[in-house]
Amino acid sequence: MNDKPDYLGHRKRLRERFQKAGSDGFQDYELLELLLTYAIPRKDVKPVAKELIKCFGGLSGILDANHKELVKIHGMGAISATLIRLVKELCAVYLGERMEDRDLLSSPQVVADFARMKLTEIPHESFMIIYLNTRNEVLKYEIVQEGTLDHAVVYPRRIIEGALSQHATGLILVHNHPSGHCRPSNEDLSLTQNIVEAVRMIDIRILDHIVVGREGYFSFKENNLL
Repeated sequence: MNDKPDYLGHRKRLRERFQKAGSDGFQDYELLELLLTYAIPRKDVKPVAKELIKCFGGLSGILDANHKELVKIHGMGAISATLIRLVKELCAVYLGERMEDRDLLSSPQVVADFARMKLTEIPHESFMIIYLNTRNEVLKYEIVQEGTLDHAVVYPRRIIEGALSQHATGLILVHNHPSGHCRPSNEDLSLTQNIVEAVRMIDIRILDHIVVGREGYFSFKENNLL
């Protein structure tokens, strides 16, 4: 008589399927279920995976959720929430590396994908600068200011200092809207213009300003605002 719980065989089958064919043929909840097996050892995690999908609307919503939101789901604990957060951070590092050695002037989607992965879970507005060389390739990126739910005070002098320290010739401005909406506000438009005028005096270009949120992104360049 086999006393092993049914979920043990199911876990084994999930892993074997993934080893043979990757994610082909997997439902989203099954991929999440497979991930959770590495954090929740003695439990059927299919109901947990399906509840996460239901509550956050899909895998992207789950990855965008913060630790506190994740542990509120029945069956989730600190370890499994941390594992999901780790996946998100690994994705951000991966996308950051993908930006290297690329002309970002012609690749706004690459920047937007990275920025959404990096900033959308942050519950307050954060302003990031991507410093570029003469070939529009990444030198460095950093968050230069964090603010409130709907506002971040950004000083052009701080941006100029960072650009000079990196010997940058171009910049991409990025910030998040925690509300999820990506359309720039009047303050965003005014701030962008002020930064453009400030860095022009030291012969540095603003290639784009990208606003990211859970609903997508807005590129000033793509919308002819730069």
